[in-house]
Amino acid sequence: MSERGTRYPGPITEAAFHPHSLIAQGFAEDAALAEVLDRYPAELFDINLYDYDDEGQVSLRTGARGRLDGGQLLEAIQQGRLWVNLRGVETGWPELWAAAMAEYRQIQQTYPGLKAVKNAGQLILSSPKARVPYHFDAAGVVLFHLRGRKRIFVYPGDEAHLPERNMEQVVARQTTEELPYTLAFEDDARIMDLEPGQALTWPLYAPHRVENLDRFCVSLSMDFQTWPSRFRNGALYTNAVVRSQGGAPRFTDQMGQGELALRWAASLALRRMGALKSRIAHFERDFEPEVGVTDGARALGG
Repeated sequence: MSERGTRYPGPITEAAFHPHSLIAQGFAEDAALAEVLDRYPAELFDINLYDYDDEGQVSLRTGARGRLDGGQLLEAIQQGRLWVNLRGVETGWPELWAAAMAEYRQIQQTYPGLKAVKNAGQLILSSPKARVPYHFDAAGVVLFHLRGRKRIFVYPGDEAHLPERNMEQVVARQTTEELPYTLAFEDDARIMDLEPGQALTWPLYAPHRVENLDRFCVSLSMDFQTWPSRFRNGALYTNAVVRSQGGAPRFTDQMGQGELALRWAASLALRRMGALKSRIAHFERDFEPEVGVTDGARALGG
């Protein structure tokens, strides 16, 4: 691994803070959040409960949107142990998205050579003491924090912390974003506390995990793809297909841009052919949010 902390090239070389003005525009207020929760499409909700053992290994439960109105759902999140992602903010809350894109363009200017060709976002509403497990994102990320306090742990992007075989499985939707984790990784983490009004960036693919610090939190996670990241993701997908058929493809960090581009082109055809069927298209949902109960969750059918 290079001194940059990752074996993957990209203009963002280390985690860094940036200011933003989304809070002053009213996007973190209870009334605005309750109204958005009330009208947001149920199919764009991801509602999760994470449990951890003494070794830091995680188990995931997924929930349904449920019957609560927006205000009640907000109350359940604020009281419980839920991690709620509202996907598709660009269409689900266009006013927030327009404001966030203006902030993103300012941040992008601080990284020469960074040019996004696609942006997407999810609004994250999470309970006090909620935690997200060790994982990576198959895109660049700007995390705009609006409310509460988060602690972010960012780890090196080397093979020990970010095995490419696991990356292939995530990109090919054979598994979720979680990676193999051991408590020994904590010696290698860079730890940053994120306050409202701050946005955080980190190197492409860098593994990370998140802990809320005893307060209800609101963040907008903005993904961005560049042509180099698209090429590499395509190469990872192609490698996953090759590996599924008994091959042993080279790691993508050993490929030049020409080979990465060719493998990206191959991935387009392989996806059209359905070379690898998604294994994460449907999760069994076993709870729905509820006010005043343990974890803010009530068993479905209960």
